[in-house]
Amino acid sequence: MPGAFSEIERETITVIVFVGTFFLAVGAGRFLKRRAGVRLGLLFRLFCLILAFYAAIVVYGVHASWRRHVGAAAILLSTALVVALINRYVWDFYFEKKRQTPIPHFLREVVGGIIFLVILLFVLSYGYHAQAQLNGLLAGSGVVAIIVGFAGQNLFAGIIGGISIQLNRPYKVGDWLQVGERFAEVMEINWRSTRLRTNDAIYLDIPNNEMVGHAIVNLHYPTEVHAMRIRVGVEYKNRPNRVKDALFRAASTANGVLAEPKVKVFLVDFADFAVIYEIKFYMGNHSRINEINDAVRTNIWYELKRQGITIPFPIRTLQLERRAARPVQEDYDEARTILRDEPLFECLSDAQIDNLVKEARLNYFGRGENVIKEGAEGDSMFVLLQGAARVWVSRNGTSIPIATLSAGDCFGEMSLLTGESRTATVQAESDCYVLEIGKPVMADVLRESPDCLERLSELLAKRKMENEGVLKEAASQAQNQKKEREYTASFLNRLRTFFEL
Repeated sequence: MPGAFSEIERETITVIVFVGTFFLAVGAGRFLKRRAGVRLGLLFRLFCLILAFYAAIVVYGVHASWRRHVGAAAILLSTALVVALINRYVWDFYFEKKRQTPIPHFLREVVGGIIFLVILLFVLSYGYHAQAQLNGLLAGSGVVAIIVGFAGQNLFAGIIGGISIQLNRPYKVGDWLQVGERFAEVMEINWRSTRLRTNDAIYLDIPNNEMVGHAIVNLHYPTEVHAMRIRVGVEYKNRPNRVKDALFRAASTANGVLAEPKVKVFLVDFADFAVIYEIKFYMGNHSRINEINDAVRTNIWYELKRQGITIPFPIRTLQLERRAARPVQEDYDEARTILRDEPLFECLSDAQIDNLVKEARLNYFGRGENVIKEGAEGDSMFVLLQGAARVWVSRNGTSIPIATLSAGDCFGEMSLLTGESRTATVQAESDCYVLEIGKPVMADVLRESPDCLERLSELLAKRKMENEGVLKEAASQAQNQKKEREYTASFLNRLRTFFEL
């Protein structure tokens, strides 16, 4: 038993020497490659294998003539020629040139390693066949110990992961990947791991089995063009579409942001102290992410400063309002001038028009919003002070544009005066600033001037006939007058009923 125990100890030590020598030599080679730029290829790996082999047999106590050692080394070194010929005529000429099938570099290394292993086993079996002790080492517990040692270091898992990466090609050298919270460029894909480098020149060495075990976010596949997002908060007092336009201009003109696809801006949250917007922009090579983010944020600051849009501090503000805000004097004057020129209100005095304006409501409508909707109930009219709007009507289930409104135009008069449903949809083409006159204000004016009812009835009747094309028909003057009197009487009755006069 003591002799058997001593033999096991000797085999274990031999295995440790073999594995330790091999990895120390490979580690020294990697150090020279990274630090000094020394390029070491397959011959160096073969040298490491031979060095580990001879260190193991010396420790184990195998003795052979120097001629046998020289012959074994010559056979192992000649294997490099075989691998080179296979690379040239099998991989390069047959597969890549003739069949147009690219062969991953890692696959070449695996095949070359297998060839070296086969030759090594041949040398051990036939070159040292007289050494029974060595054969016992290869066939006994030493081989098991080697396999267990490799498996314990996840070597096989790394190799399998590397093969999967080379075959599926989810990324290649030069691609930028998102690894957790970090962005990094692929620098090297070897048989064991993938080496990455961040923008801060920090190297990450991730085993291939870990890479294939997680979702791989490749920012450069299928092309380098990819989207990034930046968020910014602005004060609540700023109108969303005005902010979006400013952020769009700022990001679109930033150095490094692509013109196509275009920048997009989204309102994503109403936070405690700010309205949060997200800018989505597109860029090329991800290596410039820091510079491009800086350019976008810098442009945003200057653009918002020019537009008077404030990025708030993270504080809470208590705002007390004692009464509703009134329109500024300029808006008063502009609305008064517009209504004064509106034929429907020519029977009203300046004081009455002034009262309409003062009691009206000022509202903003963002681009794309409907100011009024066709078919909806209504009892107010609108004066467009700023912006532009499009008028749509439905025909056979399709919306048809019929007119464009600009500053100074009025719409919705029929609903204000008769309470009938909206006959068209008015949609804001840009941010619109409107004055809305409601039924209660108009009722007070008509109570003070009942003589305006007849004038309003006549104007509404004439508009109705114009809309129906009656005046353009080749009918007699008497027929037109009769129809106009009928319409006038109808509108007069509707006005009195609607306003309860």
